[in-house]
Amino acid sequence: MAGNTLRFKTNYAVSSKIEPFYKGGKVQISNDEQYIFCTCGPRVNVLQIYTGKIVHSFEQDDQEDITSFSLSPDDEVLVTASKALMLKQWAWKQDKCTRSWRAIHNVPVASMAFDCTSTLLATGGCDSTIKIWDVVKQYCTHNLKCSSGVVHLVQFHPDINLLQLFSSSVDCGICIWDLRTSKRVCVLESHFSLVTSLAFSLDGHALISSGRDKICTVWDLKERTVKRTVPVYEAVEGVIVLPENKDYSQLGVKSPELHFVTAGSKGVLRVWHCSSARCVFTQTPTTTAPLGLVHCLLMARSARIAAVTAEHNILLYQLPYLSMQQQFVGYNDDVLDVKFLGKEDTHIVVATNSSQLKVFDLATSSCQILYGHTDTVLSLDVFKKCSMFASCAKDNCVKVWRMDSETGVVRCVAQGQGHCNAVGSVSCSRLKKNFLVSGSQDCTIKVWDLPAVFPAVGSEPAKLITRITEKAHGKVCHCLRHSFKVTPWGFHRTLSGPCSEEMDQDVNSMAVSPNDKLLASGSQDRTAKLWSLADMSLLGVFQGHRRGIWCVQFSPVDQVLATASADGTVKLWGLHDFSCLKTFEGHDASVLKIIFVSRGTQLVSGGSDGLVKLWTIKTNECVKTFDAHQDKVWALHSSSRDDLVVSGSADSTITVWKDITEEELAEEQSKQEDQILKQQELSNLLHEKKYLKALGIAISLDQPHTALQVIKEIRQAEEGTRQLEKTLLRLRQDQKESLLRYCVVWNTNARNCLDAQAVLQVLLTHLSPEELLQLQGVRTHLEGLIPYTERHMQRVGRLLQASMFLDYMWRQMRVAGCGTSEELRVEEMDTSPRECFIIDKRPELEKRTVTTHRQEDEDNYSQESVGANGSRDVSEDDESVGAAKGASAPRPWLRKESGPNRPKTTGHKVLSESSEDDDDDDDDVMEISTRCPPTQVAAPTSCILTEAS
Repeated sequence: MAGNTLRFKTNYAVSSKIEPFYKGGKVQISNDEQYIFCTCGPRVNVLQIYTGKIVHSFEQDDQEDITSFSLSPDDEVLVTASKALMLKQWAWKQDKCTRSWRAIHNVPVASMAFDCTSTLLATGGCDSTIKIWDVVKQYCTHNLKCSSGVVHLVQFHPDINLLQLFSSSVDCGICIWDLRTSKRVCVLESHFSLVTSLAFSLDGHALISSGRDKICTVWDLKERTVKRTVPVYEAVEGVIVLPENKDYSQLGVKSPELHFVTAGSKGVLRVWHCSSARCVFTQTPTTTAPLGLVHCLLMARSARIAAVTAEHNILLYQLPYLSMQQQFVGYNDDVLDVKFLGKEDTHIVVATNSSQLKVFDLATSSCQILYGHTDTVLSLDVFKKCSMFASCAKDNCVKVWRMDSETGVVRCVAQGQGHCNAVGSVSCSRLKKNFLVSGSQDCTIKVWDLPAVFPAVGSEPAKLITRITEKAHGKVCHCLRHSFKVTPWGFHRTLSGPCSEEMDQDVNSMAVSPNDKLLASGSQDRTAKLWSLADMSLLGVFQGHRRGIWCVQFSPVDQVLATASADGTVKLWGLHDFSCLKTFEGHDASVLKIIFVSRGTQLVSGGSDGLVKLWTIKTNECVKTFDAHQDKVWALHSSSRDDLVVSGSADSTITVWKDITEEELAEEQSKQEDQILKQQELSNLLHEKKYLKALGIAISLDQPHTALQVIKEIRQAEEGTRQLEKTLLRLRQDQKESLLRYCVVWNTNARNCLDAQAVLQVLLTHLSPEELLQLQGVRTHLEGLIPYTERHMQRVGRLLQASMFLDYMWRQMRVAGCGTSEELRVEEMDTSPRECFIIDKRPELEKRTVTTHRQEDEDNYSQESVGANGSRDVSEDDESVGAAKGASAPRPWLRKESGPNRPKTTGHKVLSESSEDDDDDDDDVMEISTRCPPTQVAAPTSCILTEAS
């Protein structure tokens, strides 16, 4: 039973992300063919091909866009160039910038290339110059001046012994540079438009150039002449040479002669025979409207070809069949909807701000791009317990898709047309896959029946049949209607009554109930409506939102409907009386999507503020807020196991969230058990006086109080100072950092400041300043220690000053009460307990008499000590001797007497404390006299403690 107990979710963690990594520009593949390097604004992203994850990202400090980059052939050095004319050299495997220098170019760098030895780097700028850099010795070796225009292409000859560089600019020529003489050897002229790509044969004797003039030219580099011109009838953006001595008969290659592959505006790869200038193979287009290819790269080790489309998708084809192996989407645009797909939720289907649907494999981030709609796809929904989903778009069309469980290939199996405007919402049946419902901007709802049998692979999609069509939402316009009347003075406007026309409102969302009997629709008219799916009769209207409703959802267990509105609230409605049961407020802007989780006991909402919130329905509490998006969260969906949630945003990011509630609880329980065991072990170690290990455990538990107790135990032990020093010096670096952080807290309390100062003394004494500065946050800790340490020092100074007076009084009492040195010696040797203070219990009259006599003695003493000139002569000897010589200056005493006129006496007279803080309250008066009564002559050091009321 305990295992079936429902536990609320408390937290989600980001499991994976699908985010933009390529927005156009250069693409390069590492020599080991494990990584793809591509530009994305001010960053160069490194995509791991096997997992489809971004493993490295290099960004310019100045946040300027990167104009070009190049990876060395040995896969060790990456150099980037930005619009700020800065070149940065990266050790990309360590995520570290090793060198940064300013380019000599006056304008940004447009192209870059390494030679085969990874020592020379060529940069072509927009200022018609080429710079050659020695990246090892770090200096510029050549400065080459082209004729005119941007140098958009630079490439070294594969034979390094030739020391030749090939470049091309807007003049459509190919320049050959001899780096030994720094001169241009030759200009190859054949193209009439921009040269887009260069490819060398394996022996380096032939060069193939492609251009946007729809031709490819084969050059003989020995003779530096045109060997063959191949018309390709499309603007070619990339060309590669097929490896020799390989069997490519499936591509129409029947001879060992030179063949090359072109990628261009037609969006397909084609294989050409150089000698005959004939196309021997054309790839079958996989789309209804082929998109152009902008790059083509050869992966010789794995026998693959990488092609980059104009929509920033990277396609990997396997040779020799040119079959699609992987597909990575570099940029998704706005994500409008996303749903889990597959029986095990292994895939997600995404609708972006385009006519294409994308199906991602969550394990590898590989993507299938589905073509079928002709305009932007707006909404998705999936059939439960099967790999089928429905989509609707602005092309007024609804389509049903099915994924093959074995191959994973998704194809369209049915489609329906009948709406007069864009279809903004679609919902599938829950119990059986026999119908779906669509809502359109034409304010109608249609119920579509699915065919019993779907067509086979390769056949045309089946036609969906409309069962019911119903006018869903409308709003009465309450504005006043005006009429105009022509008069000699012009037009006059008169009121003719309210307007009763209905203004059509969009259907933003729809949901089918779990039993397939009810339908809920939410509209921009601020209402949600409940319909019977049997005959589409209206059962009720939910009214209460102040703005339009973006999403409606049925609870999976209760008779409750949830609505999300642009007024920033989420409301729960009862289906029996259409009343509002609860309202959830927390979003600062429109709530765009909601889903039920935890068997209908919790909600997850996404808003236009970019936040995802987890709510508990029973307590109306927002349990957690997740901030992982930078723009509107349009899409939310939960997996069938309720352990994953996927969200999609207008920032082109798709985030998969994993429920970590159980993991956190298990981790917390494990921590508690570990703490209990460590506390027991700590007690045992303290008992066994193993202070080093005990202190280490206290620090590992992050318990400053326990660590303080260990410090106190060490200081109270025998040779505590030495033991403390020995223990602290054996701690690790991180443990010393934690101990220093604890000392800042201990030092704020006067009770613990001595322990803190003892620890600080050891650390400051035995650690050099360099070692101290290596401790994390040492500057902040020392700044926090200084003010409290100064306060403690001032307090100790005051106590020391007061104790010196007590010591002085004790010495004066010994001098005044002792007779001979023999008596003093006997007294010092006598260690028996003795009554030192005697309570004077004489009557008040006698006390006053004694006090009066003492005052008279003091007055007589003062008169004797005044000189002829009216001043007292006080010498250092008088101060050192004290009251015995009668020349001591008045000093404060440590007691208080009541009354405003307190007697102040010196020497062996009656002494009282003089303080500025005295008040008029009646305090107890303690009088100490060094005069011994007649009965106490035998005890010369005794004194009388008189208590006066």
